[in-house]
Amino acid sequence: MPSRSAAGVRTGVRVVVAGDRGTGKSSLISAAASDAFPEYVPAVLPPTRLPSDFYPDGVPVTIVDTSSSMESRIKLIDGLKRADAVVLTYACDQPMTLSRLSSFWLPELRKLEIKAPVIVVGCKLDLRDERQPMNLEQVMAPIMQQFREIETCIECSSATLIQVPDVFYYAQKAVLHPTAPLFDQEKQTLKPRCIRALKRIFMLCDHDMDGALSDAELNEFQVKCFNAPLQPAEIVGVKRVVQERIRGGVSDLGLTLEGFLFLHALFIEKGRLETTWAVLRKFGYNDELKLRDDILPVPTKHAPDQTVELTNEAIDFLRGIFRLYDSDNDGSLQPSEFDDIFVTAPESPWTVDPYVDAAERTPQGNLTINGFLSEWALMTTLDPSYCLANLICIGYGGDPTSALRVTRRRSVDRKKKQTEKNVFHCFVFGPKKSGKSALLNSFIGRTFSSNYTPTNDVRYVANAVEQIGGSQKTLILQEIPEDGVKKLLSNKECLAACDVAVFLYDSSDEYSWKRSRELLLDVARRGEESGYGVPCLLIAAKDDLDPFPMSLQNSARVTQQLGMEAPIPVGVKLRDSKSVFSRIVSAAEHPHLSIPETEKGKKRKRYRRLVNSSLMFVSVTVGAAVAVVGLAAYRAYAARKNT
Repeated sequence: MPSRSAAGVRTGVRVVVAGDRGTGKSSLISAAASDAFPEYVPAVLPPTRLPSDFYPDGVPVTIVDTSSSMESRIKLIDGLKRADAVVLTYACDQPMTLSRLSSFWLPELRKLEIKAPVIVVGCKLDLRDERQPMNLEQVMAPIMQQFREIETCIECSSATLIQVPDVFYYAQKAVLHPTAPLFDQEKQTLKPRCIRALKRIFMLCDHDMDGALSDAELNEFQVKCFNAPLQPAEIVGVKRVVQERIRGGVSDLGLTLEGFLFLHALFIEKGRLETTWAVLRKFGYNDELKLRDDILPVPTKHAPDQTVELTNEAIDFLRGIFRLYDSDNDGSLQPSEFDDIFVTAPESPWTVDPYVDAAERTPQGNLTINGFLSEWALMTTLDPSYCLANLICIGYGGDPTSALRVTRRRSVDRKKKQTEKNVFHCFVFGPKKSGKSALLNSFIGRTFSSNYTPTNDVRYVANAVEQIGGSQKTLILQEIPEDGVKKLLSNKECLAACDVAVFLYDSSDEYSWKRSRELLLDVARRGEESGYGVPCLLIAAKDDLDPFPMSLQNSARVTQQLGMEAPIPVGVKLRDSKSVFSRIVSAAEHPHLSIPETEKGKKRKRYRRLVNSSLMFVSVTVGAAVAVVGLAAYRAYAARKNT
């Protein structure tokens, strides 16, 4: 049974109990479930369930007992990998079992890459030798310093029922209200993603945007998160605590952001993580401090050849954001300025691949409005959910359903001989050293470099392209490494999202031309087999070099045979590639043209026409025959009637 609902809410917690043999695992589980010390306990208990009303959070707990024998190792590993939390036991009357935690069990959990929080439990507290008292905090401090995955340490006695229920309460709490996403234990500070989430919440609650939460705003926040108002004396008390501990936490206007963050750090330090988590979850965050999927109404694509685009409403919002953060009004955003835009998002999305070098920038490294909007268009194409989450995090106040739209199917566009799309996705194929990377670099204004660096991974760039008549479209170029073509084409739907494909070859190299032709034919065949044929263009790159003999004649013959446009000569080094991008967009805007047809495809097409015409002939013949028979029957009926 899944441990989460569709909204990402926990519906159950699975706790696995592990440790050396004889440390009291089974007795601990039995005592917790029955509230009594068992006289007889089997070697390994079956899974035990504590009902939802057992603890205040109202979430049932399933406890899984394990055996430490070598024969049961595979079962133990499987159980640990499925655990939401792990309880590691040692026996208080057997010091060796305590040392085994750091010498075997905790390293073993790391080796198995178990990410679940760990609760260390000392069982058989009633059997400890009173002549050898032990300070649990002193003993466990160095172990917890070494193994940060340890959430809590506790000692208990199943025989006397001392702190037995607390063991699984702490285990449940570690899962429902985890420390790791919120707090850095080593630095004793809130983690960056937690600060970003709390800052967004603060800004949403600061309705008058004066940089502080007034008493009324603080009270409204309290009611929203905890369904109970704060009394005036409680508000005064909260402010006093903040004022005493942190300078600038309270202003004349109310509780500042600094004070708001301090309060949550204080809650966490005092073990009241459920308070901060209640706030975060009320505002839509999951355990990774990202907005939950259930509050991201991403429109559903019903077919593989549909894509998602930003609506005009969302684009207008982004233009406003650009103007707002362009503080020096120079028409571009400095890196610090566009980082500020995402200060309330989990992270700045454009600092990592595939976005980090995907848009045009000024020589100073700034983003123009075209580069800014192109990054958003790329994010929407690749990950609509991620795009919508970022839009909401940076302050999109409209209905989330109005931010994105699903485009019409490309197959329908082909039939109608036009498209309504504003963003086109282009696959760039070609052999090594054909000039793919140089073409992509020129598209985003990068200067040509003669140093050859092979592209091993898929790379994207995006930019706006001005068309004749003043219309502007966004073009996304996706470079497909030669070594990755086979894997790409193994997917039947690989071309579904592609609006146009271009094939580069080095016009001065005969092998480059032959290899590019092979790639073109492979893609054409895949398009015919899958039904997702795409317009294709052939680009003769490095046109500034001397072409190999017969290059123009051979390439012209191939494109004519396939029903494509003649090859487009491009010399990226001479910076004359600008017009080619307009040609690519034009091909995408006319989705019924420039789709290559192989001989096999032409034969299949002729066969379908023959079959259709035959069926039509049969249909007409049968219809005529039925009409003749009907006329004869009517005449016979009329003659009989007259007689």
